[in-house]
Amino acid sequence: MRNFNSEILKVNDKHGNPIEIGTVVVWQVVDTARAVFDVDDYEEFVQVQVETAIRALASRYPYDAEEHELSLRGSPDAVAQALTEEVQERLKIAGVKVIEARISHLAYAPEIAQAMLRRQQAQAIISARRLIVDAAVGMVQQALTHLERENVVVLDEEKKAAMVNNLMVVLTGEQSASPVINTGTLYG
Repeated sequence: MRNFNSEILKVNDKHGNPIEIGTVVVWQVVDTARAVFDVDDYEEFVQVQVETAIRALASRYPYDAEEHELSLRGSPDAVAQALTEEVQERLKIAGVKVIEARISHLAYAPEIAQAMLRRQQAQAIISARRLIVDAAVGMVQQALTHLERENVVVLDEEKKAAMVNNLMVVLTGEQSASPVINTGTLYG
């Protein structure tokens, strides 16, 4: 068995973003006659075909994606399987069997790395906010249901709206809530 560590290539992902990608491929010759007679230099052939497969693979996947889509960074096992199949298809003519192929290096190209990092951070903030809002809505619904079920207080629609507003502000706010002590009546 032999290993081939590709050079780090600069290619475009599915969305056209420039990325750096490198792989390691473990392979072996299984048909020596084909390896010797069907290609000029099977080791050089492996190198060229691996690099061609990397370029093809990178163009089919985005570097990063939403949860429902496969991506180079987020789906390493699926991408490794696709890379293994891609390289194997290209090398079968030379009597070479691919044992394993994996991405060994993956990064945004330096010229866009900072911008893409900011984008990833913004997406993380949006995801966190969405989670916070969803949880807050559930808590408000539970509070209203519990108050009604236990007959703690009877709220008309206007009071419910005010309570929902106050709870959402407290539950989703960046800062801690400051309690307000009401010394009079609610409407007086």
